[in-house]
Amino acid sequence: MSEYLLTLEGMSKSFPGVKALDNASLRLKAGSVHALMGENGAGKSTLMKCLFGVYSPDSGKITLDGKEVAFKSSKEALLGGVAMVHQELNLALTRTVYDNMWLGRMPRVIPHLPFVSDRAMIKMTKDLFHRLSIEVDPYAKCGSLSISKRQMLEIARAVSYGARVIVFDEPTSSLNEAEAEKLFSIIDGLKRQGCGIIYISHKMEEILKICDTVTVMRDGRHIATSPADELTEDKIIRLMVGRELTDRYPKRSYTRGDELMRVEGLNCPYNQVRDVGFKLYRGEILGIAGLDGAGRTEVLEALFGLCTRGSGKIILSGKEISNRTPKDAIRNGFAMVTEDRRGSGIFSILSVLDNTVISSLKDNMTLGFISGKRARHHTREYIKRLRIKTPSELTKIGTLSGGNQQKVIFARWLLTGPTVLMLDEPTRGIDVLAKYEIYELIMNLAGEGCGVILVSSEMPELIGLCDRILVMSKGRLAGEVERGASEEKIIELAYKFV
Repeated sequence: MSEYLLTLEGMSKSFPGVKALDNASLRLKAGSVHALMGENGAGKSTLMKCLFGVYSPDSGKITLDGKEVAFKSSKEALLGGVAMVHQELNLALTRTVYDNMWLGRMPRVIPHLPFVSDRAMIKMTKDLFHRLSIEVDPYAKCGSLSISKRQMLEIARAVSYGARVIVFDEPTSSLNEAEAEKLFSIIDGLKRQGCGIIYISHKMEEILKICDTVTVMRDGRHIATSPADELTEDKIIRLMVGRELTDRYPKRSYTRGDELMRVEGLNCPYNQVRDVGFKLYRGEILGIAGLDGAGRTEVLEALFGLCTRGSGKIILSGKEISNRTPKDAIRNGFAMVTEDRRGSGIFSILSVLDNTVISSLKDNMTLGFISGKRARHHTREYIKRLRIKTPSELTKIGTLSGGNQQKVIFARWLLTGPTVLMLDEPTRGIDVLAKYEIYELIMNLAGEGCGVILVSSEMPELIGLCDRILVMSKGRLAGEVERGASEEKIIELAYKFV
């Protein structure tokens, strides 16, 4: 009998204009956590989608428990003992948590009759959440949940299938530290039960903490497989990018200017934001830290006109503005990269070109009609400038990797020439090299006099990039720290009103 629970050998897959997998391979042992790493676009998610039946590989062989398998759909994969927690959340947002947990396999009141047992679903959901120590209301509509709670629901749903192999694709990208620790505990329990875990993440400290083995891919190919305890972060980066990456953050070559924007007494009647006020300077990167649910995203949404502002002033360049709607905000020079890339960032069925120019249509018009020539010119310019990996500007954005989708969103807002750029978790689920390129973009914009507001759950990112960091706690401003502050000080302020 093979020592491996799962093997993928000679896997190849091509899409129009790009070879996503080129003779890739992976071998997974039962009762182990196997990390799969690489840059965005390296082929990690494509390889896993071939395993899960989302894609049909052009060539290659998959063996599970010693038997060759070729799943034709995700349902087949789930029935065959393979589950996957996707990076991009895929929930029915208008349905309850317990509905989402059992979609496609809802228990019946009486077998063979079309009457679903809500009572059974609620009980099974509560029992599973209790076993996994997940604190999510089973009766809540999924659309009302925070991104992190939706992520925990996806994880619980995958575990509920009792699969032999579970793939986690960037599972902690939306989780805070406590929730991430809870996930690691769940993974440890699955490992003890003999499950094989494939863990995709760009967070190297996580990989070295919980994984037994690491496989690195580059350009669709297998580069190396090594025991995790023989690797360091620098070694992993070298394998991923094919060269040394000495600095995680670009060096600053400019100083901040005078006051650009002032916010006074910001209150929102339909969320917990209360009496928030701060200043933003030209050429400054201002961070906002805090626990999940502290009101960080809500502050950005209030400034961008995405949620109702009860009271408060926004004073830009000495003049009070209203920003009652996103249209007002864009007209006033605001841009916002949202937290949920798939849900509110991209138009997945539209092309890279459409997604790039959608916020600057007036600048791409001639005589009242959209100029295809001008739109193509602008899109190609930013594909080159931001090093976006795409076969062409006409490729559907949904087929690109997460990092390249994020670069397209940046291109969209750069075309508007923003005065204030607001970024909500802009590097979530993005590899170390793509992160560096986005950091360069942010610093270049700040160097040109743009004011940047950055919300991030990654403390090193805030400390490494920001001139100042505001700390939110329960919808209020708990304090402010200067560049170079310790993580301990930020965490202490984050718990101030909890």
